[in-house]
Formats: sequence, C-alpha cells, structure tokens
Amino acid sequence: MKEKTFTFHDKEDVEIFVYKWMSDKPIKGIVQVAHGMAETASRYRYFAEELTKQGFLVYANDHRGHGNTAKEHDNLGYCGEDGFNKMVENLYDLNQIISKEQPHCPLFLFGHSMGSFLVQKYIFTYPTDQLAGVILSGSNGKKAPLLLNVAEMIAKRRLKKLGPKHRDEFLNSLMFSDFNKKFRPNKTPFDWLSRNDEEVQKYANNPQCGFVSSTGYFYDLLRALKGLHTYQNMSQIRKELPIYIFSGDKDPVGNFGKGIKNLVSSYHRHGLQDVTYKLYPEGRHEMLNETNKDEVIEDTLAWLRKYCE
Repeated sequence: MKEKTFTFHDKEDVEIFVYKWMSDKPIKGIVQVAHGMAETASRYRYFAEELTKQGFLVYANDHRGHGNTAKEHDNLGYCGEDGFNKMVENLYDLNQIISKEQPHCPLFLFGHSMGSFLVQKYIFTYPTDQLAGVILSGSNGKKAPLLLNVAEMIAKRRLKKLGPKHRDEFLNSLMFSDFNKKFRPNKTPFDWLSRNDEEVQKYANNPQCGFVSSTGYFYDLLRALKGLHTYQNMSQIRKELPIYIFSGDKDPVGNFGKGIKNLVSSYHRHGLQDVTYKLYPEGRHEMLNETNKDEVIEDTLAWLRKYCE
C-alpha cells in the first residue's frame, strides 16, 4: 500500500488534511472514510491496507478540530461555529475532489461513530447520485427526543456562560460516563471501544485521541442529532441508495444493538430498498479494531464487491 497526504481549503479557508491510500492493482472502487469523534483518520490505516489489497482506493480526511486538521493540541475538539454541519460540508468537498480525480469508479462513503452521523446527514443534504453505497459503523438511530432536548438546553446554557472553545468535562461526562460502566472492572476509560486491550491502549496513548471536546462541539452535535431522523429529512434520502450497517451487539453508542435495528427499521419505513445490517456478538464500539476485525473487514469487502461488478 502506498500512502500520500494532501490538504484542501474549504469555503471558510480552513485547511483540511487528507490521507490517501493507494493500491498497486487496478482500481475496483473507492472508499471515503469519515472517522469518529476524538480520533484521527490515521487510525484507519489497517482497514485501508486490507481494502487496497483488493484494489480499492481509500481517502480519509481529519475533520475540523481533529488530527492534523486541528494542527495544534489546543485546537482538538473545537470545530468552529456550526462545526457539525461544516464537517458534513467538508465530506462533500472531498467527495467532489475524489470524483474529479476518479470520475468512473464506484465511490462509497464510510462513516464510523460521529462520522456515521455526519454521513447520515450527508445523504439527505447533498446529492448522492455519485455514491455507489454507504456504510455506517458504530452508529445509532433515533434517540429519545426528551433526552436530546434536555441535553441541548444544558449545552446551550453552558455555551452562553463558558463560550464555544471551553473544553467541557461536564458535557463529556454527561454523554459518555455510562459507557464504560458496562465493562467493569475497567482497565482504562476507553474499555467500551474494544475487547482488544492492545488497540484500546493504542487509542489511550495517542495524543490525537481521547481528548475532551469543546462546549461548542457538543452543542452542535446535539442540535444535529435532533434533526437526523425527522420525517422531512429522512424522506429526502435516495430510495435506491444501498446502505450497509454494522456494529457490535455490546456497543453502548448503538444501545447494544437496539439502536441499529431502530435505524434499519426507520430506513425501511421511509422506502429505502437496499438496507442490510450485521451485529457481531460481544463486539463493542470499534469493530474495525475488535478481536475479530479481519472477519468484519472481509464482510465489508464482500458487501463492497457486490456493487463494483
């Protein structure tokens, strides 16, 4: 696998850092990766390596407030005003760059965790005719409106009081404190990510991972989550768009599989014709870093191959 990096400037002149992983084989298809919260696209190298072995080209940008796009550690977790929507827009920006470079290859959009929510918004906000399919990892469906409303109200008050750049330990705890409780006794604060202790420790040791995000980030995220599954928005999704969803059945983000089934049902109710999913027994949040990650990647490749013929 060959790796190169490049940057592009978005409409606000923010410089977005991008990884590009290339295969020596003829290009079968392209996968654009949207990484999760408090991590970096560089963590998808192993996934990209397995894909490039099969002839796929892989692109992955560091979102605003993440990885090398953030540039400095103090910038991690702050994505700018209206940051969630700007991250979605940056996915579209990169999509257009890829489409110009490789106009005749099937292009798939892959999103993990926060990245999956960015992708969920992408597919009812931007044209998807150029997408051959979408993959969602570690995702979730509609959450209880009351909980989201209360959380958003708290975040809005804290935003007014503390400002958008405040590194918000309180909101971070509010959203994630229960996740690790299910896996006691805990070895790290991130045991909920994977059963693979080595991968969890890599995450904990990575200075571009595990940071506490800003008040502005949490406020924008909560606002976005409220709108993802409205009838009006979901009805805008192209009915023929193939979607594959996978998760661990012990992933707290997906409510231990219940949220995944809820999301699949929602897509079916809105007339989407090609939505499939897989829940992996005992798997946690990061199935691409789980003890059975090779099985997960091979299943993903099998799905991708169906739409590259």
